Amino acid sequence: MKYILIDGPLHETLKPFTWTRAVSDLRVGILCIREKWAYHTGAAPEVLTTQVLQGLYPQPTLGDGVYVQAGVLPHVALVEALSALSVGEVLSDDRGIIGYRALRPQSPEELSAHKHIHFTPSIGRIERPWDLFLQNDAALRADYQLLTHGRASAPLPPGNQYIGNEIFIEPGAQINASVLNASTGPIYIGADSEVMEGSLIRGPFSLGAHSTLKMGAKIYGATTIGPHCKVGGEVSNSILWGYSNKAHDGFLGNSVLGAWCNLGADTNTSNLKNNYAPVKLWDYATERFAQTGLQFCGLMMGDHAKSAINTMFNTGTLVGVGAVIFGGGFVKNFVPSFSWGGVTSSTTFSWDKFVETTTVVYARRGIQPSDQEWAVLKSVFEATQVYRK
Repeated sequence: MKYILIDGPLHETLKPFTWTRAVSDLRVGILCIREKWAYHTGAAPEVLTTQVLQGLYPQPTLGDGVYVQAGVLPHVALVEALSALSVGEVLSDDRGIIGYRALRPQSPEELSAHKHIHFTPSIGRIERPWDLFLQNDAALRADYQLLTHGRASAPLPPGNQYIGNEIFIEPGAQINASVLNASTGPIYIGADSEVMEGSLIRGPFSLGAHSTLKMGAKIYGATTIGPHCKVGGEVSNSILWGYSNKAHDGFLGNSVLGAWCNLGADTNTSNLKNNYAPVKLWDYATERFAQTGLQFCGLMMGDHAKSAINTMFNTGTLVGVGAVIFGGGFVKNFVPSFSWGGVTSSTTFSWDKFVETTTVVYARRGIQPSDQEWAVLKSVFEATQVYRK
């Protein structure tokens, strides 16, 4: 059975992260959503996203298949229910459509005329940026079971303190003079990664391949660090995508950083308002601040954004793609993409300067951006000009 993951309206509600990737490439738990579906179905799913982003993915063949809302997190019972659908049947739960089987993508009007089957087991859905850290605990536990089932961990390196049994070390990982506490959730240490001396890790936690925890890092679950990252200081209930760095002291809590981000030394985020009121966060879909209903919510930072040393992020701050943030005082709660400044005022980080900087950053990792990546980033630069006026 072919599976096609469809972005639909989620492309808007999950910005800034979906400015630069399809919804199914959002990372929650150890794996991104698309990787989870591949593990559960035994084949790579196709991706149906916006016209701008589609160039980053193979063109979907469409035809007879199961079309799934891309923010849905799979599990065994859900995949079984979807695979049992006949053409013209829709699987839904109390929150709406999960997926359907058809010969081509269907409009909401067409789907309303199809036979609907109610799915009662609970499923995880990623529909807003803050859902990523809210769902990360459950997703980490599920991915840990998925990735380690039937496999043996590499030997636990000596000279460390291990608490609990759910600790899995991939080949090539180094852990030195640290404490790993899996009594509160599993701990997964990726291949060729390094946990430096004095690190304190409390699960659930995942460290991506080739990533580094700096000396004395303090990590509270549920936290995911993607591949090729460097992280230090204090981190709690947060997600960092690949190639992003928070290498120095400072607090990051209830936050999500996209790819290729960098937080300068002593950058701090607030994840709780002084009056304990619910947090609001900028919503691209409505172009106003939306009520999250959460008491704890920190920083949502799009790809390629960077902060200078001693930057202070207020509770519920959203930073767009490619922004460079510096200056004394607290950063504004909404920093548009490709802003230069962001505290009391900002100008535009010019496209030419952004290309120059990004080329250097990629080259340090031995990577050359594709023409499709540049095209996507340029489209974001142009689409977000309205916010920088």
